[in-house]
Amino acid sequence: MERLFFVYIMTNQHHAVLYTGMTSDLARRVHEHRTKAVAGFTGRYNVDKLVFYEAAADANAAIGREKQIKAGSRKKKVALIDAMNPMWRDLYDDVVS
Repeated sequence: MERLFFVYIMTNQHHAVLYTGMTSDLARRVHEHRTKAVAGFTGRYNVDKLVFYEAAADANAAIGREKQIKAGSRKKKVALIDAMNPMWRDLYDDVVS
C-alpha cells in the first residue's frame, strides 16, 4: 500500500490567518489543530478550519511543496484555496469520511 503525504492550509473563523503544514496523517493532524492538542501558532490564533490540501507520493515532495507554498504570498495561497475550495468550507469532514 502506497503511503501518501499531505500539504495543507488551515485558517481561522474570519480567514485572517493562514497556516501551511505537512503531514502523513491529515485527519489526525487537523484534529490536533482543532482540539489545540499541541501548543503553538494554530492554538494561539484559533486556526481550526481545513481549507486546502493536496497529496504527495513521498515526504521529500511534500516538504518541497510545503516550502514553496510557505514562501509564496498570501495572494498565492488564497488563489490555491479558491481553486480547490471557492467557498472556503471546512474540508475536515471530507477527510475523515
